[in-house]
Amino acid sequence: MNLYSYFRSSASYRVRITMNLKQLDYETTAIHLVREGGQQYQLFFKSINPQALVPVLEVDGQILTQSLAILEYLEEQYPSPHLLPSAPILRAKVRAVMLSVACEIHPLCNLRVLQRLTGLMTQSEEEKMNWYHHWIKVGFEALEETLKQSGLEGKYCFGDQVTLADVCLIPQIYNAIRFNCPMERYPRLTQINENCLQLPAFQQAAPEAQPDAIT
Repeated sequence: MNLYSYFRSSASYRVRITMNLKQLDYETTAIHLVREGGQQYQLFFKSINPQALVPVLEVDGQILTQSLAILEYLEEQYPSPHLLPSAPILRAKVRAVMLSVACEIHPLCNLRVLQRLTGLMTQSEEEKMNWYHHWIKVGFEALEETLKQSGLEGKYCFGDQVTLADVCLIPQIYNAIRFNCPMERYPRLTQINENCLQLPAFQQAAPEAQPDAIT
């Protein structure tokens, strides 16, 4: 398997965590999202993924795109350890957190949106950061309350077993911290983050641990 990835891409980060948790061997092809005007827009990569987005997972000559679709494929193809609960209700709740991060928070805060704000829309860096902090606050407040309402205690989002909810949450928290978003108002999310980062699979997937990381 070959993963087309960018070290700071939170969507790629999700896939790296999952592959590490499942102890899968894979190669990485780095696609730098800023250098050379964004390598994702070059013809060689757009021929692989017309959306010009990472991650892309190449499996036996087949191309898989969109991080959540890749996570579901990996869960189905390599079910150990299970990252989706067997109980349908709990499984749906895990997917709800996945979607909250990947479809509600992340799209408003990703690189191409931020570049659009400061480019064609001529917003200042301060206005860009206000935008970023606002959507993190909206999303994290909702997630904090959602996890409280679940009634499930434990080290991770849904008890003491890592799920794909944690896999999606931790990269988003990484980015929030990177952009100086206040985290003290989210004690549950902060504790989950600290617990996950003690696990080798999360440590090895971290942006700074990637071969294309900028030092």
